[in-house]
Amino acid sequence: MGAPSRPHQGWPTQLGIFAVAFLLLATALEAEAQQAAKTPRIGVLFLTSPSSAAGAMGLEALRASLRDLGYVEGRTIAIEYRSAEGRAERLPELAAQLVKRNVDVIVTGGGNVSTLAARKATTTIPIVMTGSWRAVEAGLVESLARPGGNITGLTVPRELLLKQIELLREAVPSLSRMVIFSRKILDTPAQRAQGKAVIQEFLRVTVDILDVEEPEDLARAFATTPALRPHAMIFGPDPLFFEYRNQVLDFARSARLPAMYPFRDFVDAGGLMSYSVNPQDVVRRTARLVDRILKGAKPVDLPVEEPTMYELVINLKTAEALGLVIPPSLRLRADHVIE
Repeated sequence: MGAPSRPHQGWPTQLGIFAVAFLLLATALEAEAQQAAKTPRIGVLFLTSPSSAAGAMGLEALRASLRDLGYVEGRTIAIEYRSAEGRAERLPELAAQLVKRNVDVIVTGGGNVSTLAARKATTTIPIVMTGSWRAVEAGLVESLARPGGNITGLTVPRELLLKQIELLREAVPSLSRMVIFSRKILDTPAQRAQGKAVIQEFLRVTVDILDVEEPEDLARAFATTPALRPHAMIFGPDPLFFEYRNQVLDFARSARLPAMYPFRDFVDAGGLMSYSVNPQDVVRRTARLVDRILKGAKPVDLPVEEPTMYELVINLKTAEALGLVIPPSLRLRADHVIE
């Protein structure tokens, strides 16, 4: 009887190679999984549509500012972007989605409504607001120095509105009555009454405030305006107005009313003037706060900041069409003059 057959002598070597290869693959997959698990996730909650100029500019500017700080999207950070497409009622659902995605920080844009939605969705995930309006009065933070809770970021003070009215009155010397388009979510009736009294006392201007909560409110507000007989208008710092910029500008032209706008883009498109924060500066400072949070800082220890860079833009063509002569002193103070 012949000798029993034996396994091929090369098998142990081949099995060893397979074992080593499998071990290396498993190690690589484990390292990749660990790296993915460590990659910070930044949630971005905007009111405006990413297809709009405001939404695109805000998101791209944030990406650029994070790149300047050494973050590479897809490698060292992941960005979860959610937009309400201009519909404020969608914000709570979108904020909840970001919480479920277990993001490390949420950046809000679109005024107070985005930050309020994020705060209702989480009390633990840090929130960085890019441009809230009077955050203390709105109840978003306890104070600028000690925000409390899980919110920090940038906020625009009440003084911005007063400065806008002062500048508008320089352009329109006859200004004694005006309309402000804004969201009612910020002020209580008592706060509004106090604010209007301050404007009347110190600036000698009577103010009517028209609430614009949703896109449908724009048409109603525009229809109400002529009966109020204003000499000028101001549009609040709300991305909703940017989202419907064409309708806003068309109304100002048809009503032949001078207007102060919240962003320079309105003036570039034919609006009279704007006095607002420098958006690039706001986004850069927002990115720095996000960076500090990702490195371990807590919102409660990061004071809320107020913008320090503002810009005045005037469209002389529009002024001429409205029969206005912009004083040389005002022109000289403008950061940009469109001729």
